[in-house]
Order: sequence, then structure tokens, then C-alpha cells
Amino acid sequence: MAYILAILSGTLLIGLSKGGLGGPVPVALVTPLLSQVMPAAQAVGIVLPLLMVGDIFALWAYWRQWDTRQIRLLLPMAIIGIIIGTLLLASLADQDLLLRRILGLFTLLVVIYKVGSARLRKLEYRSRRWHGWLVGWLSGFGSALANVGAPPFTAYMLLQNVSPVTFIANTTLLFAIVNALKLPGVLLTGVLDLDQFVGVLWALPLIPPSIWLGRKFVDWVNPQVFEQLMVVLLFAASLALLFSTPR
Repeated sequence: MAYILAILSGTLLIGLSKGGLGGPVPVALVTPLLSQVMPAAQAVGIVLPLLMVGDIFALWAYWRQWDTRQIRLLLPMAIIGIIIGTLLLASLADQDLLLRRILGLFTLLVVIYKVGSARLRKLEYRSRRWHGWLVGWLSGFGSALANVGAPPFTAYMLLQNVSPVTFIANTTLLFAIVNALKLPGVLLTGVLDLDQFVGVLWALPLIPPSIWLGRKFVDWVNPQVFEQLMVVLLFAASLALLFSTPR
């Protein structure tokens, strides 16, 4: 029952995020949530099919509204980050406690990013190409290792002075590509196996209504209150991963 509730909650959080509520924070909560009922490496792998289904609907919603110049700048280093992150994840798959600590650290970094993100818009920033390369690598590595690649990319995009629609479209396109590129690696390394994939197929049809709910919640719910709640939950999840020992 705990497994089913965790998958249902993760599916809802992914849908809310893809629907425009809470940005990357709800997605960042999914892997820590699932890691409470399964090994951390398995949690990272199982989230991927759910994210990919959400990506399909998000791409449809923001089709061709992205800035391909930014994507071309970040993607090559993101691919390198994916390769390194996937290999590291596979090497740590049998060291669940260590992987949980790493996942907790990444989750805590998301909290720190979210708390400080409001100040980013106030910075006087001059863009450099190497900034994009670094962010691309961090996004690919963080996404492959712990499904938390969005915060560095989001911080970078906040400094680019793009419209909100372009902002969301760029995020959608980059991570749709990143998630698709992660799939062969997690399958080949055994992080996600066929039985695990089949085990979450029942949840995939729940993604579209969750996205619809997210779009509705944007009008119904105060986004700042929702984000603050997500940050509190993320902080609690990071502490659990950093300091608790699985049974």
C-alpha cells in the first residue's frame, strides 16, 4: 500500500509541475518520496517513465515557443553530464545508504536554490558561453543521478531576461531531451529493469489528468503558498535522506 501511495503522490506532483504549478520543486520531491519505500537507485529509475509521459504533454503545450539557441548551447555538456551521472548512479546502486545521502544533499541544494532564487533577478549579470556549458553539465549530471537537474537550469534562465512562456518552453524542451537520453543508460546499467517499468505502467494514464489539475490549480491556488509548502516538504525529505537509516 505504501508503494502505491508513493507512486500516486509522485504522479500527482509530476503532473502539477508539468501543468505549471510550483516549477521544478514538485518534481524534485518525487525521488526522495519514492526512496522512502524502495532503494534510492530504483526510485531514480522508476521516476523516469513518469517524467517522460509528462514531457510529451508539456511539449505539446509549448511547441516551438522555445529559444533553440539556448538549447544548442547547453545540450552538448548536458549529454556529458548524463553519461557521468548515469555511470555514477549505476556504480552506487548497491550502496543504498551512500546514495540516499547523496540524494539528500541534492535535495537540500534544491531548497537552497529555491530560497535564494528571488535574489537572482536582482543581480547585474553578463552572460558568458561557459556559463551555459557549466549549467548544461550540472543539469545533465543532476538529472541522471537524482532527477534534480532543473534548479541550475532554472537559475540560469532567470538571468537571461526571457519571457515566461519562453522560460517554460526552454525548460520543457531541454528536459524532454535529457530524460529521453537518460533512458538507454538506465536500462543498459540495470537501474531501471523491465519488471520495474511494467510495475508503474498503471500510473502513466494518471499523468494527463494530473497536468490538467496543475493548470487549474494555477488559478485556484496561491502559487507562492504552494511553493513554500513544497520547500518545507523538500527540506524534511532532505533531512530524512541525510540522517535516517532505512530498515
